[in-house]
Amino acid sequence: MRVLRPCATIITVLVATVLVPVSAQADVRRPWATVNVCDTAAAPNTIGIRAWMPGSSNGKQQRSVRFIVQYLTKDNRWQAVAAGVDPNYVAAGTGRKPVELGRSFRIDPMPGEHVKLRGRVIFKWRARGAVVRSTAVLTTKGHRSSAGADPPGFSDASCTIT
Repeated sequence: MRVLRPCATIITVLVATVLVPVSAQADVRRPWATVNVCDTAAAPNTIGIRAWMPGSSNGKQQRSVRFIVQYLTKDNRWQAVAAGVDPNYVAAGTGRKPVELGRSFRIDPMPGEHVKLRGRVIFKWRARGAVVRSTAVLTTKGHRSSAGADPPGFSDASCTIT
């Protein structure tokens, strides 16, 4: 019995060290953004950006999201499109559950011009009016949106409008 008792203690300690970090990580999953609409027949000259935002650990923080469309300049720098900047943060509510939000922007390039676009999304969590967490991400491919993708399931890092 003496041999089993220390082993049980060691196993309990190992299980606790393995499980605690995994459950703690679930509360801090990284937000993402994707291009889910890109110049389709149903949405010509339009880029749609979809964002996923995790909840807060206590479920009480106010969440908000800001969508910005960027274009690739001739000298390969990304700049914000004046018509593709939502100056306001979109309220994403409170809670522990993640939320998805999306915005579409119509971009009319000059005739014969090709414009490469991407999204930049800023996420904020507030408690009692003060920002307690903030992060920004660029659009990436490979995400599954819950709604709004055209065609269904579409997800990319960028979009070229002609």
